[in-house]
Amino acid sequence: MGGTEEKRTTGTRPTSRDVARLAGVSHTAVSFVFNGRAEGNLSPATQERIRQAAAQLGYRPDPVARGLRRRRTAVIGLVTDEIASSPFAGRLLRGAMEVAWGKEHLVLTVDSGGDPAKEDAAVAELLDRRVDGIIYAAMSLRRVRVPEGLHRTHSVLANCLPEDDSLPAVIPAERAGGRTAAQVLLDQGHRRLAHIGGLDDIASVERLRGFRDTLRAEGVTVPKEWVVRTGGEIAGGYEGAMRVLDGDPADRRPTGIFAYNDRVAAGVLHAATRLGIDVPGELSVVGYDDQEHMAAFLTPALTSIALPHRAMGETAARILLDAIDTGRTPPATVRRIACPAVSRDSVGPAPGR
Repeated sequence: MGGTEEKRTTGTRPTSRDVARLAGVSHTAVSFVFNGRAEGNLSPATQERIRQAAAQLGYRPDPVARGLRRRRTAVIGLVTDEIASSPFAGRLLRGAMEVAWGKEHLVLTVDSGGDPAKEDAAVAELLDRRVDGIIYAAMSLRRVRVPEGLHRTHSVLANCLPEDDSLPAVIPAERAGGRTAAQVLLDQGHRRLAHIGGLDDIASVERLRGFRDTLRAEGVTVPKEWVVRTGGEIAGGYEGAMRVLDGDPADRRPTGIFAYNDRVAAGVLHAATRLGIDVPGELSVVGYDDQEHMAAFLTPALTSIALPHRAMGETAARILLDAIDTGRTPPATVRRIACPAVSRDSVGPAPGR
């Protein structure tokens, strides 16, 4: 015990040999336990005695030494374009970090600010630091130029697609999310439906396509003038809603609106208030993103289709860590993650139902 107290007071790091002495086993036996080779070589009782000794001494395996033996560093890199400013980046990062931590890996994160030169430099720096692999993440779904260095290590894309289809990618199931939004409104009896907001990007196209898929299957048609492209901000939602709601009697205007995202939906709610239209009594509104600190705090609280950023981070990390563990390059396929509906107060039965 005196030796243990001396280590604690002097700050000397306990070694695997100290664990072996306290447990009354060989140094090789300790190595087996902490290198994952104990099964079949040591009895469960011996393994437990070694772990108890390690806990008593406060021993942790040296990750640098272990990495040198395995030719790994137990660190993965994550390069993203706008982690500092995106409301969704924290979810993706948390998902990746928790999966990595469960596999005894740390995540080293770099924000490029969307600058291609900085992206290349960030990837090069991570490679110089001998990371075991890299996740490249974008905060808005799009096709991206793949930094050249990603082809020199195990790499996975999150929330983006490679222009050259050269790497595996994990993205939201946007078209299925659009279908879900339509079903939420149809289930409440709505048949006069509009879509507001959006840009000329992958997410906009896929969400609207999925929305129309479900409506078509139910024999519901959206009039051309009720599909209004007004961008992705609150002002665009307000403008679009005023165009489809203002001036028409209640029986001639939409009873349900699918907004491109939650910011657009906030503009729709503002327009409805301005026009004296009750939500959800006269108009139901579905957003998209389930934006943290926003969707649940609108009046009324917004029903939204959730972007699965945390699940994307988790899935990308699992694909990457599996590749690292097996040494096999994963196929350059696209994994789509479900976008579930989060029900709140902005959707109710269609008027007259």
